[in-house]
Amino acid sequence: MSDQNTPDEMHQRAAGLLHLRGQGLAKGDPMALPITTSSMFHLPGDPDGAPGYGRVDNPTWEALEHALALLEDAECVAFPSGMAAISAALFATLKTGDRLLIPSDGYYVTRALGAEFLAGLGVEITERPTTEMAEADLHSFDVVLLESPSNPGLDLCDIARISKSVRAGGGVTIVDNTTMTPFGQRPLDLGADIVVASDTKAPGGHSDLLMGHVATRDEKLLARMRDWRKMSGAIVSPHAAWALHRGLETLELRFTRMCDSAGWLAPRLAAHPAVMSLRYPGLPKDPSYDLARQQMSHMGFLIGLTLADKETAERFIEGCPLLRPATSFGGVHSSAERRKRWGDEVADGFVRLSVGCEPKQVLAAEILASLDRIQR
Repeated sequence: MSDQNTPDEMHQRAAGLLHLRGQGLAKGDPMALPITTSSMFHLPGDPDGAPGYGRVDNPTWEALEHALALLEDAECVAFPSGMAAISAALFATLKTGDRLLIPSDGYYVTRALGAEFLAGLGVEITERPTTEMAEADLHSFDVVLLESPSNPGLDLCDIARISKSVRAGGGVTIVDNTTMTPFGQRPLDLGADIVVASDTKAPGGHSDLLMGHVATRDEKLLARMRDWRKMSGAIVSPHAAWALHRGLETLELRFTRMCDSAGWLAPRLAAHPAVMSLRYPGLPKDPSYDLARQQMSHMGFLIGLTLADKETAERFIEGCPLLRPATSFGGVHSSAERRKRWGDEVADGFVRLSVGCEPKQVLAAEILASLDRIQR
């Protein structure tokens, strides 16, 4: 496994996060983070750096960003969704005439943002599969966006190697780390310039909020992304910030259980006769296994399995009482969806399975039973 996030370091971050707010409290302060909803602040005289307006300042956001910064070991800016975070990173780093490289097999909305908006502003966009990212002439790109593991196919690329090459050419590397969280993979430690993530997924964990964040150790990039939030108005709800702050306190516990369960379940699914093929980076036979061991400290909670066809995949999902047929992933409940319905370049019977926090033996029994039923 990667030494980027050793168990001791991970446990130190988890423990530190639980006491981060408490260490700064005065006598009589509330233990729980208050929700500040004010759009105005008492501001007599000159501003002098004091909070002034709710589009720019909010104590609940600041507490959340402080917690995220501990996890990322870098300054963070919170956004109202993962796509808002991706948009901020791209609009803060690109200008007319720049060249952008993005994965052709990554999250489809990122590609749509490029095609429908960035291209119209004069940005030249190139798409490549995740496994071929390192083969591009990386020196010729101003910004390279990576997604490793890719969503939904779970292919990997060498983040350290690509980031080094991009930097040598004067470019910026952005890594979407949504599927892994800071507890599973640390792109900034691997050389990336910016991390983006959808905290709607595992960090929130309860399928009740939309949030995202960016993280960077580059002060100029940080300032650009903060300015983008301020000027675009892509600000977070104080209640959502509070809910994510609460969710982060159990992230390490949930993420570890989800990944452990996925690793236990994956070989059992791979052996089932109804499964035509299966992708999980933690399986020794997976094509991404060696690279995953180099740059990931957990193998993730997502499993990709291909069944015979569309109808078989739908019957499998609908026939399992412990799978919620829903888009997105990372909740405490296991969920699954047939990704072809959104136009991803996958087989009709490809299912993205997000393993939740159910007891693994109970979850496995129900999933395997549903696979048994679709063979009858």
